[in-house]
This record gives sequence, structure tokens and C-alpha cells, in this order.
Amino acid sequence: MAAALTVNRLVFAGEAIVDVAMRVPALPERGGDMLATSSAVQAGGGFNIMAAAARQGLPVMYAGGHGTGPWGDVVRAALAAEGIGTLRPPDPDADTGFDVVLIEPGGERTFATSLGAEALRRPGAWDHVPAGAGDAVYVSGYGLVSPGSGPVLGDWAAALPAGVLLFADPGPLVADIPGAVLGPVLSRCDWWSCNQREAALLTGLAPEAGPAEAARRLAGRTGRAGVLVRAGPAGCLLAQRRNATVSVSLIPAPAVTAVDTTGAGDAHSGVFLAGLAAGLSPAAAAVRANAAAALTVTRPGPAVCPSRAELDRFLGTLA
Repeated sequence: MAAALTVNRLVFAGEAIVDVAMRVPALPERGGDMLATSSAVQAGGGFNIMAAAARQGLPVMYAGGHGTGPWGDVVRAALAAEGIGTLRPPDPDADTGFDVVLIEPGGERTFATSLGAEALRRPGAWDHVPAGAGDAVYVSGYGLVSPGSGPVLGDWAAALPAGVLLFADPGPLVADIPGAVLGPVLSRCDWWSCNQREAALLTGLAPEAGPAEAARRLAGRTGRAGVLVRAGPAGCLLAQRRNATVSVSLIPAPAVTAVDTTGAGDAHSGVFLAGLAAGLSPAAAAVRANAAAALTVTRPGPAVCPSRAELDRFLGTLA
């Protein structure tokens, strides 16, 4: 069972890229243009999960690729500031990828992503990553969806040793991940985390079926994994197998006013993993993850997950 595995370190097998974020009054019409009210360039993508976990005291190693150029420099500086080490040298032939984020007044965000050196396509690119007992490995759908890098990463993740806790998040491109890549990773997972839209796409359920049923179906499909379905302001659904049955419970989230939802799911994942590493039950780790995501959406920017001390103080005000 996922909850029984010891976690001492997070080995991040995702993609740290750069966010080019712009706040806009609304999404522009097709073929149109719009002036942003503000903009920022900062590390994002998988960096948000790593920073969230590191701020909770969990040691983190970035096992993904990073490039030679201005975007790679941004990512490396951000990792160093959080005390996160890198496994690989910079790719001399490519820069790190980036995305453009359009943030609407209500906090909703829309992405367009260009992959770069973080997408590792060479056969055997992951074979020498030191992942063993006591490690949690994070895999992202962004790494699995690419025709070049997806099969390489998927094969490695599906074959991880039994003592490694595998945590996967398919992300918004879940419908584009080939079944031959996604299936073995899903079967090997110890924890599978996604939002309501992604859960519906994975299960084929209509929206009216609800996230609880989607979580139950996903837990049954994996055969071994616990499942988190993030339900926005409502919190998250936690599904776990107990013998031959699947139990599903709603873990509520604190009520807040959202300013920017960028990075909320990332904060949730990083803090949940740190909670498991601290010896918390999955339900208790989900409570902390919900609170961290709630605090994150009250702050502008992608990597604004609270520290452990900030999160403890916030949870103390809710008691």
C-alpha cells in the first residue's frame, strides 16, 4: 500500500520550465490582441511542485533536463534558491522550454507550452537516475505526452523498484497521452492525482457523475494506487483500496478568495508528498495539501506555496 512506504526524498522526474505570465482583462478573441495589465517571467511547471515540497522540509532532487540559455538560467537559479539539487548537466544543444500563461481577473489561467531541453528523448535517458527504497518519484503528464520523451519516461517509471513510491499527475493534456504509455504508469502508481476535468477524461464519465465516482473508478482501475481528485474550492476526493473495496472521502478545503489559481494543484501535490514523508496518514496529508492550495490561490504567481511554518500558522487559525 502507498501509505506504508517510507519517503525520505523526492526525486522529481517532471519538467521545470519558465512561465511567461500575463494578467489580462479577458481572453482575447481569436485573431485579436489585448494589452496585459502586468507580466512576469519566472520558473514554473514542475518547479512549483519541487518548491512546495522543499518548503515543507522534504529533500528534493531535480532529475529532469535543463538547457543552456536564458530560460535554463532562470530555472537553475530558482532551484538553487530553494536548495534543490540537479542530477544532470545543462544540455548544450537546447534551452529549457517555456509556457505563456494568460490569467483572467477571477484567477483562472490558460496555457500554451513549448517544450525544450526538459523533454528527454534519448533511449535510456532515465536509466541512471538513482531512485530506490525511501524515494518518492514524481512523474508528470507533460513528460508522458510527448511522442519522443513519453515512452522513454513511461517505461522507466513503470519499472521502478517496489520500494519507490510513484506519484503521477497526468495534467491537462491527459487525453493526449497514448494509452500504451499511460496504462503501465497508472498500473504501477502508488498515488494518482488529478483535477475533476482530468478525472472525467480518464474515466469517460459525464460531469454529472461527480468527482467521487471518478475517484472510485480510477482507484479500481489502478489496482493498487490511492487516488486524489482535486475539486477546487470544495477540497479533494481521497480514494483508497481497502481489501476488495474502494472507499472515497471528501477532504474539505478552507474557504478563501482566489486571486490566481496558477500553481494550486502543484502546491497540493508537493505538500501531500511532504505530509506522507512526515509520517502523516493520507487523509491528514490531504488536509495540509488542501490548506496549502487554498493559501496559494490567495497569492499572485506560480510558485507561492507557503512554508511549513506559514502553513502551520494558517491551519492553527482554522482549528
